[in-house]
Amino acid sequence: MSENTTKSGFTDEERAAMRQRADEIRSTKGLKGAAKLAKEFEACVAAIDALTGLDQQVALLLHKIVSEEAPGLAPKTFYGFPAYARDGKVVVFYQPASKFKTRYGTVSFDDPANIDDGPMWPVSYAVVEITDAVDAALRDLVRRA
Repeated sequence: MSENTTKSGFTDEERAAMRQRADEIRSTKGLKGAAKLAKEFEACVAAIDALTGLDQQVALLLHKIVSEEAPGLAPKTFYGFPAYARDGKVVVFYQPASKFKTRYGTVSFDDPANIDDGPMWPVSYAVVEITDAVDAALRDLVRRA
């Protein structure tokens, strides 16, 4: 076991993410319609604002791209990550490197994104630099999703 793995097999960071997800669900309990969307939007913006460096730059870029290319996706948080959903189901989210102390953050697409391409396809993309090519690729993926 690693030094920060608990008896349950989860790291401290993973357990914190699970607690954060439970808090997200509780924070919108009883809210419906526009009130729920507004609360989730605020949480997404707060999650982005809490990031720094490249993590914040990538999250801001993804937020901008979703706003421009897929305005029907609703901003929210997902385990504390900035995320975008359709009909309450997460389509795309950004997992910052700082969250689990990894080498790079990832833009990931969940099943409702339907970005299927043959018998096998990527659903998670490491982003280590923002370039025009990265912007274009993310725009294409978000449009497809």
